[in-house]
Amino acid sequence: MFQGAAALSLDAKGRLAIPARHREALAAVSGGQLVLTAHPHRCLLLYPEAAWLPIRDKVLAASSLNPQSAAIKRLLVGNAREESVDSVGRLLVAPELRQFAQLEKQVWLVGQGSHFELWSDAGWQKQQ
Repeated sequence: MFQGAAALSLDAKGRLAIPARHREALAAVSGGQLVLTAHPHRCLLLYPEAAWLPIRDKVLAASSLNPQSAAIKRLLVGNAREESVDSVGRLLVAPELRQFAQLEKQVWLVGQGSHFELWSDAGWQKQQ
């Protein structure tokens, strides 16, 4: 279970160092396979792959003829990227996802139970 908020920094290459307190638990539930995608609130979602797959399947099961369902499919599934944590615990955040969520140097990693949200500093402060 992932909980708590941590202020972190992206490095020059757009990599995020996963906090040590979450690294082992994330590795245990993900087997090293993570999914990073966009969220309508202009943050990113970081899921262990096993937790993401049922959500993806539910989203894909919705009708593409419904404009709202189609928009959610495009956003969540269309932006989903399979990622892995490197040997020193860093996660690369793709440039297009960084741009979508307006991520700059300081970001917030926020535990949401089964997954994390990744917020820009400005976006997180606005939520608070």
